[in-house]
Amino acid sequence: MKENQFVDKKSLSIVVGKNADWKELAKDCVCFANSRGGKIIIGIENNESLPPAGQIIDENLPLYSPTIHFLKFDERGQKVNKLLWEDYSLNPKELIEAIWTEIPDWKEGVDVADGMFRKFVPNYEEEVIRELMANALVHRPYTMRGDIFLNLYPDKLEVVNPGLFPIGVTPKNILHKNVRRNPCLAQVFYDLHLMDKEGSGIDKMYQVLLSNAKQIPVSFQGDDYVMFTITRRISKSEIISLMNRANEEFQLNSKELISLGLIAQHNSLSALEFSKELNLPDQHNVVNNWLGRLSDVGLIISKGKTKGTEYLINPDFLKKANFKGKTNLKRIENHRLEELIYQDIKIYQPTAISEIQERIGKEISKNKIQKSLKKMCGKEILYSEGVLKGTKYFIRQNG
Repeated sequence: MKENQFVDKKSLSIVVGKNADWKELAKDCVCFANSRGGKIIIGIENNESLPPAGQIIDENLPLYSPTIHFLKFDERGQKVNKLLWEDYSLNPKELIEAIWTEIPDWKEGVDVADGMFRKFVPNYEEEVIRELMANALVHRPYTMRGDIFLNLYPDKLEVVNPGLFPIGVTPKNILHKNVRRNPCLAQVFYDLHLMDKEGSGIDKMYQVLLSNAKQIPVSFQGDDYVMFTITRRISKSEIISLMNRANEEFQLNSKELISLGLIAQHNSLSALEFSKELNLPDQHNVVNNWLGRLSDVGLIISKGKTKGTEYLINPDFLKKANFKGKTNLKRIENHRLEELIYQDIKIYQPTAISEIQERIGKEISKNKIQKSLKKMCGKEILYSEGVLKGTKYFIRQNG
């Protein structure tokens, strides 16, 4: 193969040893990219047609281009559609665009009420899909084989990427930790406006999903892969209108939107539960930092102190926004909860806290029930026997 405007041959020394010249290689890549593309063949000297005799390439040297599979499954787990990108002819921007435009399933969704109007909510939001693909391409290790898979099921999407999280990043701290495995490639994506320069874009996915009343993404690290799972189900359509109204009125930032959406989905959250949902670091004032102005502008109210503080959407704002969410026991007042517990134990004693929660309402946190039980024991209304999970509660008989 002769060199021409579409083919260039380079010695293996350009990428190995102390004299490796990555900048020169990058210049050639840019030259091809600015014209009509081309091939750079590494391992063949100029004016030669074959590699040098005895040349051996270290197995850890090659950079493997990503192959992307889209697989769609039906309710029985049977594969019903498959798309494949493997010819390496597309640059990163074109590849992400192709994945978004060539998969028809992304255009499906539902119409939900938003005040006097209707709003179309896609099953899978464009910002989320593009962010997942950008992260998959930027943060994967290119020194190992492995394809990217988009597995679409009736109720969820799995994005599977080869390799593990960068050192220091785990499924628990992914919202807060920003480590670049391929910083130069990341810079290219930033320059192409394919990624947010302030972070990995995980917070953006949280914001979009919670604003549309969906669950936050779930990350998982296997032996040699990383997987993100997002679900298509809308928990409560009324939350979408609530979030839109709150954002229009107060121009909330990303953390405030995430916090408000999370609290709205759960009806109420304790400071401890809030921290667990977002895997917040155990630092002073970290919860308040995420809540931002939500209390000041009257979107949420709080009860209690320290880690037991309970946050809930301000009822006045719910009325103002004409919110018609389902009523449950999560906001039950303490004295009413104690009466409910008393009546339950009176019938089913001796009984454990898990059994009480099962009967009176799973939406009431075990921590809240435990506090009421401790208070009732202190007032000598109840007494307990056993320890830890074996603890049973009884009604204390007068006299």
